[in-house]
Amino acid sequence: MAEPSSTAAPTGPAKPQAPPKPPNPVFKMMGLPNMRFKLPSRNWMIFLTVTGSFAGALIYDRREKRRSQQKWSELVAHIAKEPLAVEQMRRRLTIYLAAPPGDGLRVARDHFKEYVKPILTAAALDYTVVEGRREGDVRAGAAEGIRKLRRKAGESGTTTLEPGVDEVILATRDSIGITDESGPKGDIVIGRHAWKEYIRGLHEGWLGPMDAPAPPVEAPAETPAEAPATILESSETPMKDTAAGDAPSEAPEAAENKPEETKLEEQKPEEEKKEEKPSKPAGPAAAHIATADYLSAQPAPSLPQTFDSSVPIEFPHILGFLNTPIRVYRYLNQRHLAENIGREVAGIVLANASRPYRDESFSSASDSESSAEIASGKHEQQTALEIEEKSWHKSIYKRDEEDKEREWLDDIVLDERIASRMNLALLSPEDEARSQRIADQKEYILGEERPVPVSFWQHMWIKYGYGEDEETIRRKPIVGNFDGEFDQ
Repeated sequence: MAEPSSTAAPTGPAKPQAPPKPPNPVFKMMGLPNMRFKLPSRNWMIFLTVTGSFAGALIYDRREKRRSQQKWSELVAHIAKEPLAVEQMRRRLTIYLAAPPGDGLRVARDHFKEYVKPILTAAALDYTVVEGRREGDVRAGAAEGIRKLRRKAGESGTTTLEPGVDEVILATRDSIGITDESGPKGDIVIGRHAWKEYIRGLHEGWLGPMDAPAPPVEAPAETPAEAPATILESSETPMKDTAAGDAPSEAPEAAENKPEETKLEEQKPEEEKKEEKPSKPAGPAAAHIATADYLSAQPAPSLPQTFDSSVPIEFPHILGFLNTPIRVYRYLNQRHLAENIGREVAGIVLANASRPYRDESFSSASDSESSAEIASGKHEQQTALEIEEKSWHKSIYKRDEEDKEREWLDDIVLDERIASRMNLALLSPEDEARSQRIADQKEYILGEERPVPVSFWQHMWIKYGYGEDEETIRRKPIVGNFDGEFDQ
């Protein structure tokens, strides 16, 4: 039997280890332990790398976002310096925003305040907000605003409307000679869902009748034909607190005199009652004119040759736990969104350039074509912000049997008489070049010189300490020394 060969290397004398470095005597006198600098462990390295990378990406994104918004604010800030007559009102824009599909209105408001409002505030422009909490509200608001313009132009409907608060305020301003500032106005539409309703509202307002549609009424529950009318509230019928969820109690005589159909209804099992479809809650007013009736409708006599410029503002919004990576990516790249929205808003605020929407579907259109043929073409209004529909929640795509038309789900149908009058607000090449010079710190607000940069520590001392910047000191009144003057 062969003996196994030994492959172990010969071991020599062990190398003596260096003695530990003595602690700093200063730390020893202070009672501190011997602190030796060393690399953290593997787990700590992973944790610090992940958290540090996320924090660095977030800080960089917010800094660039702030710089971008500052650039566009400085580009339009000279408008706030322009003098305005005492009897004039500042130029006003109209903002259309609605709750995104599947979410509430607060999200749309925050989007407006974070990306659009800072630029409007820098230019000192006034604005009117048309909000929509559910589908159809923005369309109804836009159409009603157009009908007010038609009434002001002299058109009248079959019904006489009492003047509201807005009409009284406008009449008062006209009586004392207050006028609006001369200059182009415009509409800012936030999101694809609001843009669809805005287009429908334009067509309904200018092609529909003057009388506003009646508000919807919630359909009452079906009652048997032979059942007598039931008194819900009466002084002789004792009532419980319905706010707490209790149903009104009934008198013994009323319970005995119920018809057989009502008694059988009460004796239905709970499973059948749950399967019954509840009545649909009252929503916004129905559309006053269908998309199929656009060609046969007569436009309003006061239809202008061109509309005020409009601009669709992107509103990326996505829900769902599985979409968390997309939401994190968007959270760390808000600087690109601020740059794009700032350019669009600055263009409509400056109002130095605009163009008609690109027309690719009406080049060979005729009055004999149907609305379906019109909708088949791809017009620029139809494709604006179209990518946002892919992020809508799946619950939005459920249609009820009673829903004949849905503003969010139906395709955008355009009429040539309306679409050809719409203009898109743009940023002129001169303003684009000036914005680049502002970003490079080569230029500042028109008519002003860029202030001397303040160091970080001085800025913190002014903001959180007791220091004051030079602009504040310059605005302070200089008061002389009055000590002893009144004693003489």
